[in-house]
Amino acid sequence: MTAAPLTDREISLVRTSLAVVAPQATEMTVYFYAILFARYPEVRGLFPENMDVQRDRLLRGLLRIIDLVDDVDNLVRFCSRLGRDHRKFGALDAHYPAVGECLVASLARFAGTAWNDEVAAAWTKAYTVAAQVMIDAADDDTRLRPASWEAQIIRHEHRGNGIAEITVQPDQPFPFVAGQYVSVETPWYPRTWRHYSPAHSPRADHTLTFHVRAVHRGQVSNALVHHAAPGHRVRLGPPQGDMTLAAAGDRDLLFVAGGTGLAPIRALIEEAAVSGMRRYADLFVGARTAEELYGLDDMLRLAQRHHWLTVRAAVSHESIPGQQGTLPQVLREFGPWDRHEAFLCGPPDMVTSGVRTLLHQGTPLAHIHHDPLDTPVLTAPLTPPRPDQEIDQL
Repeated sequence: MTAAPLTDREISLVRTSLAVVAPQATEMTVYFYAILFARYPEVRGLFPENMDVQRDRLLRGLLRIIDLVDDVDNLVRFCSRLGRDHRKFGALDAHYPAVGECLVASLARFAGTAWNDEVAAAWTKAYTVAAQVMIDAADDDTRLRPASWEAQIIRHEHRGNGIAEITVQPDQPFPFVAGQYVSVETPWYPRTWRHYSPAHSPRADHTLTFHVRAVHRGQVSNALVHHAAPGHRVRLGPPQGDMTLAAAGDRDLLFVAGGTGLAPIRALIEEAAVSGMRRYADLFVGARTAEELYGLDDMLRLAQRHHWLTVRAAVSHESIPGQQGTLPQVLREFGPWDRHEAFLCGPPDMVTSGVRTLLHQGTPLAHIHHDPLDTPVLTAPLTPPRPDQEIDQL
């Protein structure tokens, strides 16, 4: 970071004034975008038509920047991530001053008597520092890879229960590592991105296959499942995520998958098979009912080919032969897993409960991996977890 960090006085002013406007945060973000689009109409095209999610994203990003304002290393990491991610939206260097001007104007309007020239100067400095890190990161990323990849859907297969298996062919090679996730934009909802994980390790033909479940009120997921067809075009953002086998060392592996969370888990197991590893792996696949155990047959066939892989399935809302209960309950039954490297993917509640179960059984937090449970660019960890971090941080 080339700019001087904020002083203790400036940090205090920024945080105190933000606390003042916090009760009016929703109104402030609405006002911010209104004046931004009025003063700089050319930036409207960078944002989706439905601004509800975007307003929340701005507020949470701002809150995290302020939270990190006295932690220079993590502030740089977070703002660098934002800068790289903003490339796919078409953000340019010239857009940052416009956003900063309107942000300060919005804060001034809603801070009332808590606003003065000194507070304005502190906020201007804080935003300038963060924006410069984002600009520098975007510039560096430009030299390494495209902002996004155009791709064509070449296969679309329904797998039941609102799940579609969608294969795309990027126009140019798309490098990724098994276990990572990719942001996808459809032509039906421009500038609205959702994250999906390739269900395989990298292929020689560079195709990517995603498993997508249509969720209630999910614009992108419903478009991909119910409207997309071979020949349609989509856009891919750069791969993200650290849930890869590189972290596993020589430990045996534990995989826990719920729903379409099986996709990245399947990719990791496929990568393990390709690498010819000499470790054992246990896979637990869970669902509410037996009918919803999608992809289980494929994993059982994989286990028949690889002696080191054991596959178990569990359902929580139906009485059938085999394991019954939620995945965390089944993990407790077959544990402990304190000597394993664990990878979990699925509904947020399942992942959170599964992590707690593993921690209670003595698995170090540093050996437990899962993707961010919310907007990744805003919530992904900035540094690897420490073994001494507490359970109640989850």
